[in-house]
Amino acid sequence: MRPPASKVLERRDAVRVAGPDRSFRLVFTNGCFDVLHRGHVECLAQARRLGDALLVAVNTDASAGRLGKGPERPLVDERSRAEVVAALECVDLVTLFDEDTPRELIAELQPDVLVKGGDYAEDEVAGAAMVREWGGRVVIVPRVPGQSTSGLVERIRGRSGEG
Repeated sequence: MRPPASKVLERRDAVRVAGPDRSFRLVFTNGCFDVLHRGHVECLAQARRLGDALLVAVNTDASAGRLGKGPERPLVDERSRAEVVAALECVDLVTLFDEDTPRELIAELQPDVLVKGGDYAEDEVAGAAMVREWGGRVVIVPRVPGQSTSGLVERIRGRSGEG
């Protein structure tokens, strides 16, 4: 098994390895992955089955902070989040992105398949139109009921004063 840190690439290296000149079918997805849970794992495993390699783009701390999930988020730093995602067997490559959406990175990579979890409609997925324009697919993986980081954080907060 590859060490998780070896799967985490600087953006320029990720584009060099998995960009448009690649010889394999690339699946792309992205997220904060602040607290990795079953919903994430199932989505990533399903995504991996759609191609030859799965590249996961993880929001930097600054990018995650701009998503409006609260001033204390992300709970876990970007490098740690990237390495935890990289530790999953189904994940081949991980890179960070600092923009509000991964649209620019998607344009650089030109993945064959763009995957998002079921909390998105296809018309809300950043980069979906681009991917379809070059002949790629956009796939929405159904959400696992009761599995969300925000819900998990809220449950923890609700129990924190009980102790």
